[in-house]
Amino acid sequence: MKLLGFLLALFLAPAFAATPTPLQPLIDATPPGGTLRLGPGTYTGPAKIIRSMILDGGHQAVIVGDGKSSILSVAATAVTLRGLRLTGSGESHDRIDAGILLEGDEHLVEDNEIDDVLFGIHLKEVNRSKIIANRITGKHLAVAMRGDALRMWYSRHNLIADNVFSRARDITIANSTDNQIIGNQFRDGRYGMHIIFSPRLLVENNRLSETGTGIVVLYSPGLILRGNHVAHALTDGGGGMVFKESNDALIENNEVLHCSVGLKVDAPPLSTGVLTVRNNRFAHNIVGMFFYGEAGGHRFSGNRFENNLNTIAISAPGAGSDNVWHDNYWGDYQGFDRDSDGHGDQAHEIYLFADRIWMETPMATFFRNSPVLEMLDFLERLAPFSSPHRVLQDPLPRMR
Repeated sequence: MKLLGFLLALFLAPAFAATPTPLQPLIDATPPGGTLRLGPGTYTGPAKIIRSMILDGGHQAVIVGDGKSSILSVAATAVTLRGLRLTGSGESHDRIDAGILLEGDEHLVEDNEIDDVLFGIHLKEVNRSKIIANRITGKHLAVAMRGDALRMWYSRHNLIADNVFSRARDITIANSTDNQIIGNQFRDGRYGMHIIFSPRLLVENNRLSETGTGIVVLYSPGLILRGNHVAHALTDGGGGMVFKESNDALIENNEVLHCSVGLKVDAPPLSTGVLTVRNNRFAHNIVGMFFYGEAGGHRFSGNRFENNLNTIAISAPGAGSDNVWHDNYWGDYQGFDRDSDGHGDQAHEIYLFADRIWMETPMATFFRNSPVLEMLDFLERLAPFSSPHRVLQDPLPRMR
């Protein structure tokens, strides 16, 4: 009988041990500035932190939400969340149900795993905080029904670094200035980064793929986009990088591959500030660059344009006509370098012939690169029956 009782106890022990523990009483029992180290097991949310503390899951604690709200909320200063797994948020966009909702300043959220959530991490008026090396995966929903992998709202001087995001809608930065977004990965979404009214951001060394648009920047001057890799942004009418009235920006050392448009910018008057676009690679895109609006005056140097189906497109004659081009490499350049100085002997010029039909008539875009338009463009170049429109001239094109 004793042996039977021992075996029965051994069999039932895991079942009792697996009973979830409410997290909120443990948080409430932690003194201000204290550390709560969770043991291995499952803990139930939602829970809220209202005082400075460290919550450490040791990579063995799982916090399960109720499926009706955010899982873990922070309304305090200097809170650290580390080594946790959070799963099972609600599905309300009105409430912005998230894995982690942050308010307050000087937080550290690092090395957590967040999955089955509508929004991943929501920063609401958060300053001087660090979101580092987290792994966030959204719910199994259609793209339009998902929430943001990370949402930052009215937040300043934060570092978002080395996180891995997947299966979400966007990374949204709204009304948030002077933040750094470095070394993150995001795949399977709508906008890789959606930046709105957020000047002076540093966006560096991020990898974005399989999105409708890679990086879209709206009304956010003074940005630095450096060393990012954007690929396979082919849907939703966007492109690899899209700028709208966001001038005085530096775009350098980025690689944009296999997108509907490599770089898409409006071209406001020169007096409002310009973009400096240098040392980037735009390759294998349907359109390398697209300009719409005014004449512009942006500066392009040291860039590589390789194997794009169309190098340049414009919304109407004159768009982007004041842009300055110098020392770029053009895959379709047909000149020579007789003096072997590394630059073409003649300027590289791009003219629009029959391509103007689909560029200036939106309904004709469906026939872009069709055999009929290709034949018409060939005939127009062979024996022009109208004056072609020159889009750009690079007086010193690179040969290699």
